[in-house]
Amino acid sequence: MRLATFNLLHGRSPHDGLVDEARLAAAVAAIGADILALQEVDRDQSRSSHLDLTTIAARAMNADHHRFAAAVVGTPGEHFRPLTHDDDGHGEPLYGIGLISRYPVRSWQVTRLGALPIRSPVVVRGPGGGVTLLRDEPRVVLAAVVDTPHGTITAAATHLSFVPGRNIRQLRQVVRALRALPPPRILLGDLNLPTRLATLVSGWRSLAHRPTYPATHPRVQLDHILVDPRGGHTLPAVTAVATPAVDISDHRPLVVDLA
Repeated sequence: MRLATFNLLHGRSPHDGLVDEARLAAAVAAIGADILALQEVDRDQSRSSHLDLTTIAARAMNADHHRFAAAVVGTPGEHFRPLTHDDDGHGEPLYGIGLISRYPVRSWQVTRLGALPIRSPVVVRGPGGGVTLLRDEPRVVLAAVVDTPHGTITAAATHLSFVPGRNIRQLRQVVRALRALPPPRILLGDLNLPTRLATLVSGWRSLAHRPTYPATHPRVQLDHILVDPRGGHTLPAVTAVATPAVDISDHRPLVVDLA
C-alpha cells in the first residue's frame, strides 16, 4: 500500500508559471499512490483555468473515491471569505484540500479550523524576501474511513496555518477530531511544522523523515505522514520512502510504501 501527500501549489509549475492539466495528471500518475492527500487545491479558479484539480488527480490514479473540501471561497492572497458550511460554493472559485483513495471509502468527515482575525508577520524566503504581514486563512481537515487490503483505516488530509503557534493549536484540534474515527489513524499533509515539533505536539509517530521543501533543493520537511500509536492497531512496516522530483509545485510529494 502506497501513501502520499502533495502540496500542489494549485498545479502551477515553477518553471514556466503555468497550470497544465496533462502535466498535473502525469505528476500524480508517476507518484502511484493508493491513498493521496492534496493541499493548495483549486476548483473553478481562473488562475488554474477553472479546472477541478482533485478530479483530474483522481482520474490519473484510476481512483473512484475522492473528495475536495474547500477552506475558502475566492482566491488566497486576493479576495476570499471563509466557507463555514460544507457546500459547493455556489459555483464560485474555491480553494482547499483533496483526498483520493483507490480503495472503497465507508464515510467522510470534514472538520473546519478557523483563522486568526488579524494579519500576522511571516518570513518570505528567496530573493526580495523579508517579513511581511499576511492574512491568515481558514483551514480544513478531510478524513475518510477506508477499507484497504490491510483492514479498515482512517486517512485524513490537512494543510495547517503558516502562522507560528497557530499551526500548533490547529494540530491539536486535528488530533482531537480524529480520535472519534476508527484506528489505525493516519494524518497526511502540509503541517507547516518541522518533524520533531509535529510529532511532539501530536503525540503521533512519523512514517517518513525526508525534506520536501523547496522542491529544487529540499532542506526542510513541512509535509508529513503521521500515524496515531494509540488504539491497539498497527500498520504494516514501512518499506520505502521517497520524495520524487516532479514538474509542478514548490514542494515535493512525500511517498511512503507499506509492506
